[in-house]
Amino acid sequence: MAVYNLDDKTDTSNELLRVNSLHALTYCPRLFYLEEVEEYYTQNEEVFQGRRLHVELEKAADDDQVSLSLDSVALGIRGRVDAIKTKNGAYVPYEHKKGKCRRDENGIASAWPSDRIQVLAYGMLIEATMDKSVHECRIRYHTDNITVTIPLDAAGREEVLSSIQRARELRNSLERPPVTENEKLCVRCSLAAVCLPEEVRFIKNGERVSCEAEKPLRLFPPDDDRKVVHIVEPGARVSRSGERLKVEYKLDEKPPVLMPVSDVGQIVIHGYSQISTQCVRLCVEEDIGLHYLTGGGNYLGSFLPAKRTRVQQKIRQFQALTNQDFCLKLAKRLVDCRADMQRQVLMRGLRRGEERPELARIAKQMKVLQRHAKDANCLDRLRGFEGSIGALYFSAFGKLLGEDIPEEMSFSHRNRRPPKDRVNALLGYGYGVLLKDVVQAIHVVGLEPAFGFYHQPRSSAPPLALDVMEIFRVLLVDIPVLNSINRQQWDPVADFIVTNQKVWLSNEGKKKFLGIYERRKADSWKHPVIEYSMNYSRILELEVRLLEKEWMSEGGLFARLRLR
Repeated sequence: MAVYNLDDKTDTSNELLRVNSLHALTYCPRLFYLEEVEEYYTQNEEVFQGRRLHVELEKAADDDQVSLSLDSVALGIRGRVDAIKTKNGAYVPYEHKKGKCRRDENGIASAWPSDRIQVLAYGMLIEATMDKSVHECRIRYHTDNITVTIPLDAAGREEVLSSIQRARELRNSLERPPVTENEKLCVRCSLAAVCLPEEVRFIKNGERVSCEAEKPLRLFPPDDDRKVVHIVEPGARVSRSGERLKVEYKLDEKPPVLMPVSDVGQIVIHGYSQISTQCVRLCVEEDIGLHYLTGGGNYLGSFLPAKRTRVQQKIRQFQALTNQDFCLKLAKRLVDCRADMQRQVLMRGLRRGEERPELARIAKQMKVLQRHAKDANCLDRLRGFEGSIGALYFSAFGKLLGEDIPEEMSFSHRNRRPPKDRVNALLGYGYGVLLKDVVQAIHVVGLEPAFGFYHQPRSSAPPLALDVMEIFRVLLVDIPVLNSINRQQWDPVADFIVTNQKVWLSNEGKKKFLGIYERRKADSWKHPVIEYSMNYSRILELEVRLLEKEWMSEGGLFARLRLR
């Protein structure tokens, strides 16, 4: 028999393991790591069905059975047994499962391996804490109305001790276990959106491993329908009213607005509006992002719940992004992605049917520089190519505007801090709002926004957020700004404030831009590689998760977005 040192005082994670975690470990070691080490907890419909079953069973329980919460320092585990009955003077633990039992090729019923290890662990926990013998354990599968009996013998005890030891080893590890080879397990997994197993299987080491006809099954969650609430009016106040958010306006200019907290995904404070401490706490409890921007659209910061400080993720990120060769590899892909989108925007202008030789010449120059950027041997040289490409792009940006737009909405060159014309005011404000959304996505995933691979920490803007933002500048800001100007949606007087050669958006202009921007985020877009559609809000999160996989030996999909 193997010897397991369950009293090892050098183990840094010597706290008691949940018996349910052994179930997850047997089902999939990666699931165990995500739940127990990185502390991801996402509940799907099957989890809620199981909870409802246990509530019903507790209501119908008789005097013959009890449900107990037990723990054992000697074993290093704790848990709540669904039911304990007696048989011939010995205790029999029962575990209730909503689903079906396992059947072999002859149709004989048996327990699933993960259910088996769970109920055996409960049996050993009862022996250790109640000084009673347990000879067998039982699992009731309610869908097919079958009870499976499992003997608690030497082999079963060995299996439980081995699982406890393996669980402790994983809790001390910085590396996530690999994706399981059994694809069927992933379909019903509540953490498939974090793990992204199908995307990992689809591309390994940057190369497709599936044939052209086999596209990855989408396990990423559906689009988030929760609203982003922008507080633009100076002096407005956001507070809590029960389970609703209440927005009040200064001097009772408008009646208060009430909205269910379940309908809100983010609150964005623009300028000098207020939010109560009770509302801040509600945002933390309900996982609502809280962000602050200046009145001019500069990103100030975010209020983050403590549960998103996953140390293991950040250590892996720091270790990977101190490797300059690895950073250069990611940065080249990032620059190529943005440059290709910028060039495609110009190419769209050439497809209007009219001769535009200057636009064609600039697009051609950008393509040449884009090709040279792929051969850059250091980040500084790459930044030089990126800067040249960006300068060419914005030198042609004004040529994409219609001839019938107001003269005040014309564009000659990029300027900022402060913007000196209306188009630059729109672009600058848009980039600030986009940065906020990228920071939100980074915190949802659990990475550290202050540690990037391309941008330098020269300002208050977090470098990793600036890195990821490069992918979305064209998609979420440049194109909507171009389209809205060409559709003449802007009032050059009412939507802007011009003072001493400085141009800002008025409150009405901000509201108009935010409406255009949020509608754009709600648009669906088909990923050019994995080929399933989602809105841009979800693509932001997906792209950050794909970035994390680059330093986990599961990369190949980050910055593959392209505009066609």
